Amino acid sequence: MAGSVRRQLRFLRLYAIVNSIVLVVLATAAFRQSGPQKFDQITAQRIDIVDANGTLRMVISNKDRMHPGVMDGKTIDRPRPVAGMLFFNDEGDEVGGLTYTGREADGTRRADAGLMFDQLKQDQTIGFSYTESNGRRTAGFQVWDRADSHLSVLIEQLNAANKIQDRTEREAAIAKIRATAPPGPRRLFIGKNGDRAATVSLADANGKPRLTLTVDPTGNPRIEFLDEQGKVVARMPDKSGGQ
Repeated sequence: MAGSVRRQLRFLRLYAIVNSIVLVVLATAAFRQSGPQKFDQITAQRIDIVDANGTLRMVISNKDRMHPGVMDGKTIDRPRPVAGMLFFNDEGDEVGGLTYTGREADGTRRADAGLMFDQLKQDQTIGFSYTESNGRRTAGFQVWDRADSHLSVLIEQLNAANKIQDRTEREAAIAKIRATAPPGPRRLFIGKNGDRAATVSLADANGKPRLTLTVDPTGNPRIEFLDEQGKVVARMPDKSGGQ
């Protein structure tokens, strides 16, 4: 009986020692991992950067796992097959980012790239973009004029419309929502258009170009003033080539 008790005591002491060693090893490993880590290379499909409180601040992703966008806690119901990096503000709203696509198939080249910065609670307000399709390329800097309303209102309406099962009804509902949404006219473009002309275009509050400065592909410069209907009302030099 006494021998059995002694064996049990030895087993318990050995068990306690082993457990202590394991705890020390785990604690040491946890302590080491809590500090900065150095990696020579990381392979990942998506990386989320968050604040200490868990608020999402940045997403780096491939085209298959890109964040669809969020505003006021409302996530946009849409696919977003682009790779790149998205930014989020202190409230977790998406506020723009860097995205890009590009491929050549069956002799056709298509590509898009953009670095966009959003207005608070709205869509992009300034951005650099490049687009290529069917041999036409546009690249430049743009400025948009956005409304004071929250984009989350439009997101909620479009998410509801996307749930409509009938395709025709769904598309009609989406078109109606977009038609009644607050406008976001482009007020400024500086860059190269699809006709390979370098241009500066200044638009009014309705997005109608009113003043353009252009140098066409052959090197001819011109300045044009336009009315609300887009008609040229003055040009320098004039059509006859005079001053």
